[in-house]
Order: sequence, then C-alpha cells, then structure tokens
Amino acid sequence: MQAQAEQLVTRHPSLVTGAKHLYLHIPFCLQICPYCSFYKDIAGPGKADPLVEAIIREAELFGANCVPETIFIGGGTPTALSVSQLDRLFQGLHRHLDLTRAGEFTIEMNPATVTARKAELLHSHGVNRVSMGVQSWDPHLLEVLGRVHDAEQVRRSFSILRAAGYDNLNLDLIYGVPGQTLAQWEDSLHRTIALQPDHISAYCLTYEEDTEYFERLQRGEFRENTDQDAVFFERGVELLSAAGYAQYEISNYAKPGRTCRHNLAYWEGADYLGLGPSAWSTVGERRWQNIPDTAAYVRALQAGVRPLAEEEILPAETREAEKIAFGLRMNAGLDPLQLAGQRDLVASLREEGLLEDHGPRVRLTDRGRLLADEIAAQLI
Repeated sequence: MQAQAEQLVTRHPSLVTGAKHLYLHIPFCLQICPYCSFYKDIAGPGKADPLVEAIIREAELFGANCVPETIFIGGGTPTALSVSQLDRLFQGLHRHLDLTRAGEFTIEMNPATVTARKAELLHSHGVNRVSMGVQSWDPHLLEVLGRVHDAEQVRRSFSILRAAGYDNLNLDLIYGVPGQTLAQWEDSLHRTIALQPDHISAYCLTYEEDTEYFERLQRGEFRENTDQDAVFFERGVELLSAAGYAQYEISNYAKPGRTCRHNLAYWEGADYLGLGPSAWSTVGERRWQNIPDTAAYVRALQAGVRPLAEEEILPAETREAEKIAFGLRMNAGLDPLQLAGQRDLVASLREEGLLEDHGPRVRLTDRGRLLADEIAAQLI
C-alpha cells in the first residue's frame, strides 16, 4: 500500500497538502433524521469494519503531509462504531498522521451512543472536545425530529463525559421545528444552560433538498415561518448571553476561551482536508469531494485508487467571496477592505441599519444577522 500511496501522491499534486485542519466523516446513523442533508448510511452488519480500514488507507495517502492543528470527526454518528472499531480507527490515524499538534480534537456524539468505555477510549486517543446533538428536550419534538434519545439520556451522557475528563462540551439545539412553541424553545434553552456546557450551538431548522422534511414542505404539510424564527433567534441570543455564552457566530455561543477553533478555520477560509465518504477538502486552489457512497468509497481504496467524486480549480475570487459570506456570519465582522468594491451597497446597508462599525471592522447588526444569507448573496 505504501508504494500505491507514493504513486498516488506523485500523480495527483492535490494530495500534497499542508492543511492544518482535518475533518473525518463517519456516515453511520442509528436512524436517519428526516431533516438531515448530510451524507448518511444506516449502520449494518459488514459495513463498519471495511469503512474503518478504508479511512485508515486514505489517511496513509497523506502521511506526513498532514499535521493538523484541529480535528473534527462528524457524521452521521461517529460513535455508532463499536469500541473496538473506534480503537482500530484511532490507532490507524495515529500510525499514519502526526496528530501531536491537534490542540482541539472534536468528535460528534448522539446521546444514545455515549458509554463510559467509549468516552474513556476516545479521551485516551486525544479527543478533548465532544459535540452532542440534543436538538430538543421536548419528547414530542424529539419524535418529530426522528431522534432516538430522550431527555434522561442527555443528562446521563453529559455526566459520563464530564466524569471521563472532558472539559470542553458542546450541545446542539434546533429551533423552527414544525409545531414548536416559544415556550418549548425557552424550556430547551433553560435545561441546556442548567447543565453548563462550554459551548452551545443553536441552529434554525432549514428545509434541505433530498430530505423528507423538504418533500413534506413541498406537499404543503409543513410551512416556513420566518417571523417566528426571528423571535426564536432573538430569544436565544437574549437567554444565552445572559447566561454567559458569548455569541461569536450566528448559531454559535461559547464561554470564554471555548470557541470552536475548527469551525472558525472554515469560516476564515483556511485550508482543510477531509477523509471519509462524501468529505470535502479545500487546499490552495483545489477543492475536491470524496465519493458520497460508503461501498464505492471502500472499493476505491481497496483498489489503491483515490475515492474521488469531483475536483475543481477555485478562482481566487471564489475563495474571497466565501470568506465574505462566512465573515458576515461572525460577530467579529470583516475588514472594510474586503467590501471595497461594494461601496454603494455597503452604504445602503448602513442606512437600513443592517451593517455597523465594530472597532476597525464592519459587521451585521442584530437585525442584519436575521438576513445574513440574503445580504451575503448581494455582496458576492
């Protein structure tokens, strides 16, 4: 395999990367959530072991060329893997990649998959941050969202992770769920704050194509309510800020020193490498995606072939436009020079109360953040 890896690196210069941020995609889920648009696959007999070996082989292709400072393992539900499979995966990653500089090492967990053995194993392999998908504390809304956990599992899993030594925990919440009331949203916020996680993500539900929710929206079973979403958003900012969580991006709040460095790297336009089926990579002027099919991804790597779905050369203007779009979502804002070519539009946004100065930078106002996507589309 080493000879194959060297041949691939020589033949494909995009494999030679100095990316400092590594993403690894494990697509397996216990149950498919009807709103999720990420590539996912139901865990089943005979699927996990070949995938683990394939990811290790893909990591071998990069070897010393990847020395990440942040790592994020997402999905899917990475902890749908067994203890032995996780151990084998991490041993392989450590064998082929230099992970000693990874100051932030995150893994996503579903509350239903947290066990003391998994928590301790992951911690022993260097994982120091866990992002757990709570989404809601309401039993009915959890059912609507297709979640497989309940509120008691959230509390129990959180305690297990703290006992295992994790001092950097994120909990994900969703608002704008069909049928959700403001009282239910406030209750989820209060219960989450009571646990005192180090970071909280509060996302507005979106209806993405190729999901059951999108189909139901198209059939008229669901309706979007942007006015209600705005009320939920503003209430979230209010309650989380009062509890000591500083908003640093539209959907993300952190205690001091606990912002997610990996996500900040994405938003600031840093290079990143993705391993696993469907994972994207952006390095220099190149962007590529792995095959979004677990079986095909495994077959490619077993044959010593890049698991490539598509690859493109990115114009500098595209990467700069992406930096502007993501920068608008962050409370830190943008360097005014990034908007130098849009003076008239910037002036108009200021007059409308959507854009403001923030020290030497410019950023969206609270009202502007509600329209961030629309404003970004105008600016780029």
